[in-house]
Amino acid sequence: MNREYYGKLIFELSREGRKGYKLPKHAVEGSLSDIPSTLMRESAPQLPEVDEPTLVRHYTNLSTNNFGVDTGFYPLGSCTMKYNPKINEEVAAMPAMQKLHPYQPEATVQGALEAYHTLQAALAEIGGMSEFTLNPFAGAHGELTGLMVIRAYHESRGDAKRTKVIVPDSAHGTNPASAAVAGLKVVEVKSLPDGTIDVDALRPLLDDTVAAVMMTNPNTVGIFESRIPEIAQMAHDAGALMYYDGANLNPMVGVARPGDMGFDVMHINLHKTFSTPHGGGGPGSGPVGVRKGLEKFLPNPRVIKRDDGSFALTTNDDALGSISVTLGNFAVEMKALSYILSLGNEGLKNVGPLATLNANYIKSSLNHVYKLPIDRICKHEFVFDGLADKSTGVTTLDVAKRLLDYGYHAPTIYFPLLFHESLMIEPTETESKETLDEFISVMAKIAHEASATPEVVKTAPHNTPISRPDDTAAALNQIVTYADLTQNA
Repeated sequence: MNREYYGKLIFELSREGRKGYKLPKHAVEGSLSDIPSTLMRESAPQLPEVDEPTLVRHYTNLSTNNFGVDTGFYPLGSCTMKYNPKINEEVAAMPAMQKLHPYQPEATVQGALEAYHTLQAALAEIGGMSEFTLNPFAGAHGELTGLMVIRAYHESRGDAKRTKVIVPDSAHGTNPASAAVAGLKVVEVKSLPDGTIDVDALRPLLDDTVAAVMMTNPNTVGIFESRIPEIAQMAHDAGALMYYDGANLNPMVGVARPGDMGFDVMHINLHKTFSTPHGGGGPGSGPVGVRKGLEKFLPNPRVIKRDDGSFALTTNDDALGSISVTLGNFAVEMKALSYILSLGNEGLKNVGPLATLNANYIKSSLNHVYKLPIDRICKHEFVFDGLADKSTGVTTLDVAKRLLDYGYHAPTIYFPLLFHESLMIEPTETESKETLDEFISVMAKIAHEASATPEVVKTAPHNTPISRPDDTAAALNQIVTYADLTQNA
């Protein structure tokens, strides 16, 4: 491919008068003079003028620069990026799914309501909860909804002084943000060197002003929080509820249920655990589940099954209100339901163990060339603290950039903040041993390069359209149009 030609912007390929179409003369009566001047443009839009082959080749070649789970291994720790089975897409694209309208009469959407209710029940079984709502549009939206459920619960008992949420210092960044948006004050609790909650530091923080304790399990460094039952008992004795951030639920599927551990409210990221696409920021889905006794606080509307076997939408006055226009992202929910039904009980039981096996295999294969700050069995993900040999000055960022040259998407770096050069890797259960072995080989090769030819790594990537942009300058001086580009040339 001629990258000098196809690497140009579409405006740079434009030639005045060149077109890729020919339209017949319009048959509409009247003329442009009949259109009110207030609706007319003052000047013609500045659009590129290209022929059809140039247009098609330009965007087709641009698409080859995209990286996705369909093109290669995605070792992105902290954000499960598993393969999305195509049958899920086919189900969601069925005309019977696509052509539904959210305000159709109940009698005409019984199948959709049954599918919705079936997914609710499946997630409740997997999470050990009493009931789920699928209304939230994303994981962070689910966090906010769950915290609003907790507020509604305390307010229903007249306990308005519970305005604090305890959040570990290793929590996902959305946890404190969601608590703040919910009108709650964040109280941070320190973690031990292995990333788990410091229970002794937590104990004095639990008083009658605490509404909830938010936890992620496994935690952000991929370690199972073994003292959850003790923490849950402490929180409940203080009158607080336990909130489970389900972002790391993947290794727990088929093995352990948050509800059985003592959690009262949880959310699940369907785009992580249940294989629906991340979608470049959306659409997502963040269902929220609650233990028995909290169902009435879930947002309106709720889908219920009547005694006669039919399904209906209901609302109630105890609910926290409505958090979405209808019932969330229905197509996304159907992809997750397809995934669950395709795997079945036996298949789901293999998800957690295989994800855990793959993560430990990579960790054990590379811990001699990368620094392993927590030398324990991990779950779905683990964290290196940069290279074991730091003498040549090659950083985690350099390693991540060099991975691009070998055709891999870089994993999460510099998070969590517990370590100076965090490099978080999560393979998921969908990757084969051959794929993992290839990745391990490349990571080991980069570690060797860092020692033998460090400048090669420090100046990477070498094979991408751009190398190392100035991130700060790009954020402060954004070039989002062709006019911006020409002005900054």
